[in-house]
Amino acid sequence: MKAIILSENGGTDKLILKEISKPVIAPNEVLIQTKALSINPVDGFVRQNEIYTKKKLLPQLGEEMILGWDVAGTVVETGSEVSDFKNGDEVFGMVKFPGHAKAYAEYVAAPAGHLAQKPAATSFNDAAAATLAALTAWQGLVTYAKIQPGDKVLIHAAAGGVGHYAIQIAKHFGAYVIGTGSAASKDFILSQGADEFIDYGQEKFEDKVQDADIVFDSIPGDHILRSIKAVKPGGRLVSLLAFFEGEIAEKAKAKDLLTYRIAVESNGEDMKSIAKLMADGKLKSHVSEVYNFEDIPKAQDKVDGGKTRGKVVIAL
Repeated sequence: MKAIILSENGGTDKLILKEISKPVIAPNEVLIQTKALSINPVDGFVRQNEIYTKKKLLPQLGEEMILGWDVAGTVVETGSEVSDFKNGDEVFGMVKFPGHAKAYAEYVAAPAGHLAQKPAATSFNDAAAATLAALTAWQGLVTYAKIQPGDKVLIHAAAGGVGHYAIQIAKHFGAYVIGTGSAASKDFILSQGADEFIDYGQEKFEDKVQDADIVFDSIPGDHILRSIKAVKPGGRLVSLLAFFEGEIAEKAKAKDLLTYRIAVESNGEDMKSIAKLMADGKLKSHVSEVYNFEDIPKAQDKVDGGKTRGKVVIAL
């Protein structure tokens, strides 16, 4: 099969197309013939930084490194312990995260417990998109923040991969949603279901919002300190990037905030919840660009730029 190998940490020139053997599945795994996969910012972080490679990819000594965790495709082989899936099933999921899922390949060995059936009306491209990003939004809002009907939710970078799913999930739970983004993203963010839009280039969100029940922050740097100001006392603050320590922890504690730094994990039950929302038409992927398998380096360059609307997908 074809796979994209990470020869060493560095730029996208370190991503090499290579013919390798198909994976051998474990008893609890299925073999997926890949129809689509998606690219995430973490892919680039792992590619560029050895520390991320060790934390997220967990490669064994001497093992060829293959990036990617998001996959949608058809089951072509099942392990002896698998009962939920059979050959021919169309499935999707975020596989072995953190770990070495090796999803940049034509075939992927995936634990059955990390997958869900792809809704019949959902394309492989849209399913592959709704994996790591959608799980991050789901686990951040539902698992950690315990979102409730009527909550006021402020979502930063609301036009991005995680952000556009977070809007839809929050609205599904009956929240009032405010999304931040660039002026060019206003119509898109509102089209995803946001009740209000804040242009971060023209307005300080913390001047407009100080009573959010939940703030979902995915911006690096001191942005989290500004987000603390936007949460009401006793509210919930979820971050993708910030560590709640030092000054951040002190200020959050002073407002009696419940704080969470998301460490998204593969979870088949959460994937099934996402699949149901998609089947019911309540969660839709916005795929901004589709690349061929051989163009994964170009797709990573695009995502590395940090201006992607929705998701970037690879179609096989």
